[in-house]
Amino acid sequence: MKMMKNPRLMLIVSMTIFGTLGIFVRKIPVSSGELALYRAILAALLIAGYLAVTKQRIPFERIKKEIPLLLLSGVAMGVNWILLFEAYKYTPVSLATLSYYFAPVIVTVVCPVLFHEKLTGKQILCFVMSTAGLIMITGIGEIGGGSDFVGILFGLGAAVFYATVILLNKFIKNVEGIPRTFLQFLSAIVILIPYVALSGGVTLGKMNVTGWSNLLIVGLIHTGVTYCMYFSSLKELPGQKAAILSYIDPLVAVLISVTILGEKMTFWQVVGGVLILGFTFWNEVSPKHEK
Repeated sequence: MKMMKNPRLMLIVSMTIFGTLGIFVRKIPVSSGELALYRAILAALLIAGYLAVTKQRIPFERIKKEIPLLLLSGVAMGVNWILLFEAYKYTPVSLATLSYYFAPVIVTVVCPVLFHEKLTGKQILCFVMSTAGLIMITGIGEIGGGSDFVGILFGLGAAVFYATVILLNKFIKNVEGIPRTFLQFLSAIVILIPYVALSGGVTLGKMNVTGWSNLLIVGLIHTGVTYCMYFSSLKELPGQKAAILSYIDPLVAVLISVTILGEKMTFWQVVGGVLILGFTFWNEVSPKHEK
């Protein structure tokens, strides 16, 4: 109960949980499309229960003009999950996560086009240095070969679709966090069902106890519970503070990858990771906060 009254703690906990996602995904023996579908179903069921208990209603009459955007963002979310889960299969969790966290850089570059915002010198520098970091984690002199590179490409593809979700959400004004996420999960389910049917079908019968337990953790905890905590905390925190605390996610993922999973990173990959996280973090800090 005390944590529910502390939005900062809620965000820290949710970001920490997000950072552990790779450990559990690795132990679920289904395709990435299936996993994305089951994750969306379990989370949607849990959030539906949460909305019912808290007596929150979705104002369909007021949001009907934004439903197409919600559907598109839900599709982008589903594709984002598929690509991220594929990234985990080909490359260490640390590299998949670092390439995935290129999403804020993509948003920074696209916003001037969509919203007529002016790129500052600082933003341009952050983009250049983060891109240099991305090149470093692909492996200097080894670009174009190896499973790590394939995994990083999947991670970067996931970043593109995650950035798409962020940008579409900027156009959605009449639906708040948790109801919005619930509708996005529903639309993700709608697009993922035919995808799974056409790409191999349901294979849940082949899962053992370990697979089932990890699937429930990913669907209910990492997605349902954690998304509720995440969006509830966002309503109470300044945007900049929330953006800064979100970097707990990749830091936890990298630490777990190296210390628990025993996955190795080269010196240049470490430098690249520092550049990506360091310069995207700096991009989030306003001049006022720096002073």
